[in-house]
Amino acid sequence: MPTEPTPAQRLIGDLSPKLAELTDDLLFGDIWERPGLSKRDRSLITVATLVALYRTEQMEAHMRRAIDNGVTKDELIEAITHLAFYAGWPNAMTAITTAKRLFSDAEE
Repeated sequence: MPTEPTPAQRLIGDLSPKLAELTDDLLFGDIWERPGLSKRDRSLITVATLVALYRTEQMEAHMRRAIDNGVTKDELIEAITHLAFYAGWPNAMTAITTAKRLFSDAEE
């Protein structure tokens, strides 16, 4: 029975099957499954890192994942507000508009 392609396979599998494999097996199959931190905490760390480093392309997907992992909308907004003072105002403004778009899409 064929399985559905993973998000990494759909995104880059045709161009870089090895990177898709590493993303699936190592990053999400191993690192995200380690018992030392909850997936919720890993999501907060990941979103904070993406905001701080201005990695906008993956920000929305990881915000969605954070919500799926138990981070509330209010917690996400608070984290972004906090990051404005440590990661820079423009980074936080981009992140909050990304979150706003994500929340409005979810309400539709």
